[in-house]
Amino acid sequence: MATMHGKEQVLKLPLAAIGIELILPSSLDTDQFGTFTRDRPRAGSMLEAARAKAQAAMQETGLQAAIASEGAYGPHPTIPFLAAGRELILFVDREQGYEIAEMAIDDRPTFGHCQAASIADARAFLARIAYPGQGVIVAPVGRLAEPVAKGIRDDLELQASISAAVTLSDQGMAHIETDMRAFMNPRRREVIGALGAQLASRLATPCATCCHPGWGKVRTEYGLPCSLCGSPTALPRRDVYGCVSCDAEEKQELSQGAFADPTYCPLCNP
Repeated sequence: MATMHGKEQVLKLPLAAIGIELILPSSLDTDQFGTFTRDRPRAGSMLEAARAKAQAAMQETGLQAAIASEGAYGPHPTIPFLAAGRELILFVDREQGYEIAEMAIDDRPTFGHCQAASIADARAFLARIAYPGQGVIVAPVGRLAEPVAKGIRDDLELQASISAAVTLSDQGMAHIETDMRAFMNPRRREVIGALGAQLASRLATPCATCCHPGWGKVRTEYGLPCSLCGSPTALPRRDVYGCVSCDAEEKQELSQGAFADPTYCPLCNP
């Protein structure tokens, strides 16, 4: 398991249920593949970063299989003023030459930030994110890639960090944000744990054609037809389940006989 932020704590039970024991590399710095605090930008996509972590874990341990995860959090792609998160977990079996990726969308993440000159200024934000259970990061406004402190769960440390950030900021303000590392973010651990159970279920499901483990959802097909003109829309139509070893696939309609409202049709409502 490629982690230095406690993800194994929520993944070990669902994976142990299917016979997988998690071993942690003793000196793997997963921050080298990117951090939430912008001081180390992630190189490539979420999948590429997770794959790089898994390869590094196998390199250090000498094992032939690894699990890694990657998260991305920001503004919701379609709903203004809301945040959303994406979590990906990847299983790589180098010996048998296959990998399985599972992803989840979190519409209720503990994610956000505020600007403050003192703890008093930040009290409403801190209450909303359930601090101190949720850790925070403090950086000077205008220098967000240079955090003063991470993993803060104590008022004395928080006030000292705010004071230091205010001094370093040209605007005289501190930027306080949720620490998105898994061991500092209870909500993120919850999502990763559920995703681990999803991965375990998939690893325990053999392909009906070749009996290879890992049968599960591989993609979603879009193009739900418009109820007025029948043209394809951008709405999802079916999920496709498949095997990671052979070409076997099975398509499942999301709702048999369903049609899209003309509101979503590019022809009826251009």
